Amino acid sequence: MIFKVFKLLIRAALFIFCKKIAVLNRPQFSQKGPLLVVANHPNSFLDAIIIGSIFRENVHFLARGDAFRDKKHRFLLKMLKMIPIYRLSEGKENLHLNEYAFTESRRILNNGGIVLIFIEGICINSHQLQPFKKGAARIALYADTPNPLLVMPVSIAYDSFTHFGKNVQVEAAQPILASALFPFVEEAKNLNWFNEQLYPILKSMIHVPVSYKKASPIFLSIFAFTGKWLNYPLYFLLNRPIKEKTKGTVFYDSVLFGSLFLIYPMYLLIVHAILWAISGSFLILLFSAILHIAGAISASRWAK
Repeated sequence: MIFKVFKLLIRAALFIFCKKIAVLNRPQFSQKGPLLVVANHPNSFLDAIIIGSIFRENVHFLARGDAFRDKKHRFLLKMLKMIPIYRLSEGKENLHLNEYAFTESRRILNNGGIVLIFIEGICINSHQLQPFKKGAARIALYADTPNPLLVMPVSIAYDSFTHFGKNVQVEAAQPILASALFPFVEEAKNLNWFNEQLYPILKSMIHVPVSYKKASPIFLSIFAFTGKWLNYPLYFLLNRPIKEKTKGTVFYDSVLFGSLFLIYPMYLLIVHAILWAISGSFLILLFSAILHIAGAISASRWAK
């Protein structure tokens, strides 16, 4: 129940943060488990948040382990149903922890759940598909599901990795029976075959949405301008330090979204506490809340 409420809040936040999230083959996102979703990974944790928000069922994600070091981050990531997985670059001493990630992924699949893995095993702010790692294939090969396991490629692409009010396109392919991706006796051949079959499918699905500036009626432009400056103090306080902290990494979008998601409600509470102290009017508070939230939505779509 808590996660369902959390998911609704995530969807609401994405509605503000993104100008448009276009979903192709939406009926596929109603699939139930056991389902292994394999996706490309151009934009850090935002990829998982967006893809997971589209699915009707709960989705568990494999995410880079170094993000779990901070206790506050660990709590939030576990709330998002993320499972830590470590790369060699994050230290050999952590690699033994990956056995938990694979075991937990198989347990979820065996219980009829959905697991999302970013099959490239690396995140780069690029829509150029990277070579596949073998983690997804290993999870699928050794899963012991009561019902046939399905594997579903999902692509995600952005018109910008840094612009507020971005266009996103997500597409799902027809699920494939996992057993059809493992025709050999030898493990090595099966792992390679799995990746060789999925690579061209996923590559053909990545289509970068076009950035466009649509002319809007003057009243919408004015409303968007008002909304932009009503919410700008918080954005101004967060944007620069986040840019500096994430410089040279792929985390800018994810950290900005996460920070706004957590802090924006507090920002509204502070603003409206001040308004209440000044006016003592419930109607003014209600009008201001609508203006702030509707203005933020308008700003992501029409503000220049």
